[in-house]
Amino acid sequence: MENNLLLCILVLIPAFASSDFLLAHVRHIKKRNADNGLVVDGMEIYSMKIDSKITSRFAHNVITSQAVNRGNVSKEVFFDVELPKTAFITNFSMTIDGVTYPGTIKEKEAAKKQYEKAVSRGQTAGLVKASGRKTEKFTVSVNIKAASKVTFELTYEELLKRKFGKYEMFIKVKPKQLVKDFEIEVDIFEPQGITELEAEGTFITNELQNTIKKTFSGKKGHVFFKPTLDQQRTCATCSQSILDGDFTVRYDVKRTTPDNLQIVNGYFVHFFAPTNLPKLSKNIIFVLDTSGSMHGREMEQTKEALLKILDDIKEDDFFNFVLFDSEISTWKETLIKATPENLDEARKFVRQISADSLTNLHGGLMRGIDILNAAHEENLVPKRSASIIIMLTDGKPNVGISNTQEIEKAVKKAIDGRYTLYNLGFGSGVDYGFLERMALENKGLARRIYPDSDAALQLQGFYDEVSNPMLIDVELNYPENEISDLTTNSFKHFYDGSEIVVAGRFVDSNQNHLSVDVKGEGANDALSYTVQQGAEQTAQAFQEQQYIFGEYIERLWAYLTIEQLLEKRITATGEEKENLTAQALALSLLYKFVTPLTSMVVTKPEENDNEEGIADKPTEAEAGMFTGPLVASPLYHTYVSRPTWYTSVDGDPHFIISVPQKKDAICFNINENPGMILNLINDPVTGITVNGELIGDKRANSDAKIQNSYFGKLGIANKHLDVKLTVTPATITIQNGDEKTSFTWLDSVTLQQAGLTLIINRKKNLMLSMGSGASFVVVLHQVWKKHPLHQDFLGLYTLKSDKLSEQTHGLLG
Repeated sequence: MENNLLLCILVLIPAFASSDFLLAHVRHIKKRNADNGLVVDGMEIYSMKIDSKITSRFAHNVITSQAVNRGNVSKEVFFDVELPKTAFITNFSMTIDGVTYPGTIKEKEAAKKQYEKAVSRGQTAGLVKASGRKTEKFTVSVNIKAASKVTFELTYEELLKRKFGKYEMFIKVKPKQLVKDFEIEVDIFEPQGITELEAEGTFITNELQNTIKKTFSGKKGHVFFKPTLDQQRTCATCSQSILDGDFTVRYDVKRTTPDNLQIVNGYFVHFFAPTNLPKLSKNIIFVLDTSGSMHGREMEQTKEALLKILDDIKEDDFFNFVLFDSEISTWKETLIKATPENLDEARKFVRQISADSLTNLHGGLMRGIDILNAAHEENLVPKRSASIIIMLTDGKPNVGISNTQEIEKAVKKAIDGRYTLYNLGFGSGVDYGFLERMALENKGLARRIYPDSDAALQLQGFYDEVSNPMLIDVELNYPENEISDLTTNSFKHFYDGSEIVVAGRFVDSNQNHLSVDVKGEGANDALSYTVQQGAEQTAQAFQEQQYIFGEYIERLWAYLTIEQLLEKRITATGEEKENLTAQALALSLLYKFVTPLTSMVVTKPEENDNEEGIADKPTEAEAGMFTGPLVASPLYHTYVSRPTWYTSVDGDPHFIISVPQKKDAICFNINENPGMILNLINDPVTGITVNGELIGDKRANSDAKIQNSYFGKLGIANKHLDVKLTVTPATITIQNGDEKTSFTWLDSVTLQQAGLTLIINRKKNLMLSMGSGASFVVVLHQVWKKHPLHQDFLGLYTLKSDKLSEQTHGLLG
């Protein structure tokens, strides 16, 4: 067998989140030696540094970690970093004993073939993963020899988004062990000038408070955190690290004018954030799922959030509630003004809401749209006001119109661009892709609400983001004959505390002047003016060159363009989707961004073969939220492949069992008729059982003495976890206790709970790990649909077979 190490890192898409990243380096190991706590299982991380340079909201972050193997044998060292979901990785490299192995960006499918090839050869795949609500984990591991050193360097970039009046960089610090040289350094350069700068940490003690150095003056801001080795200890004699929690940097800039235009080398960026405008009144419809699945904790949290939201609704606002289960009901027939008396009545209504029956999502949305239409037609609401629909559901439509494409089409036609739709997906049973498409088609966005103890605060926090509209129908118009490749420049709403960003490039790269017409509708009158800027003004503002990284405006334009192309791609179909994909892919490769369309491959030459790493970035909708007790989130995944005893059953010859002592394998067939169920693995100790049902060709071959047979159904169960998985070439069904959920091979899914991990790679394979037992890969083999003889079948690969007990029996056991 080949001596390979394959790393495949799958990275998920941009949702709307602030900047944040986590450092979790070298996995947690209980055993510690007495070398001042610096050496853990033979490995010492002697340096960990985070260097961030923020230029006009665009952050360029470099994370560097250095480790040395203090042991006498080779060790596997891990580099774990949690990145913001909005980030694009731009570079990763490993330096081992002075030799650097850089990463290269490739189209995603080309890189993935390397992983699939390794799996098909029967190599093992050990899974490492973690994530947060705002972050996704990047993990790499490599074996290094005794006394050898390794340096990991990861670079990523992102545009910080303004929310509640501030830009925020959230850093989750968790090195898991003491680090001799640990530091975080953030340099900020804002040509408008910095008005405030904050830095704080949840783990910061009174002693550590003085170690956070923060200064700002004029256009510059600086944050520096460098605790000594003793300051990192949980106590004077402890070897555990106190660095475990959140480190947050927040800042804002001066707003002498609503606009800040910057022009550099043929590219421009326009930041728009007016202040001191009177707030618009809101016309808001809450469309709430009250089906049976919302019963219990979810409903109580929803009601808790609504009661707090009612406390924040302004008296000039208009509102109403629409409830949907099998039936549709409303609090009032029309929009109601938020007087104190009406708010009191609304609170009584909210307290008595209960959950029951099925989910008529289409009916609920259409009723809400009708109420808004009537309010505008009858002039019940101010002409200058913002109309918003907030829909909350925890499931999928299953009564009334349940076809999601029909619902999307009907809702888009009914709204007709007049209102903004925000879809909140509560828990793990929602079809997030459907909610996201429908929201984007109606100038809104979708947001996951995680079913944790703070779910009510999540709901209230989202409402706070959209509760203070200042402008509607905002347009930033640039000379068409001068500008090309412009990012989105029209917006339905502008909310207080946020910011609009538009970027583009000049047709003539030598042009050094830009004029912009700004329009919008405010609470009292229309907003209309022209702003102008020259390149020499930008150059004058950017005299402090040491704070600027590269062609930042060009990269900001590329980042924003790719992000918006990927967002438009969500709702596009056919030729339009192909064109958007091609544009986003070309820019991703040109600017070396790891996006959902590209991968980064890192190759380290070895004596016999290569170690390769693949970094991917799937989308938020591919997160695979799951009903029942399983908990799943968008993740980075790392598959670590290396030689081991393996068994498989796939095509002809059917069965393969390797004999590592002889560097050989035994192959054999079981000739049984279609319909026969074979016991492949039965391990009474781990509780794992694997059975397979045979299928044959569509018609028998009269000339063949032995008919071909394949596996058309596989059943994998773990009685200790009370989990059963049934796989056919059409569907994948998982039963966890009494909860049953089905997927198709068209889904991309990641599920995780204690002791169980399931990953479905769309139309290709699935990976399953159960408890401390073996891991399995089920491969889907598809043939031409109209093939006269053959039909789709499955292959099974048993990974980590050494985790099965000696009592294992069965054809593969």
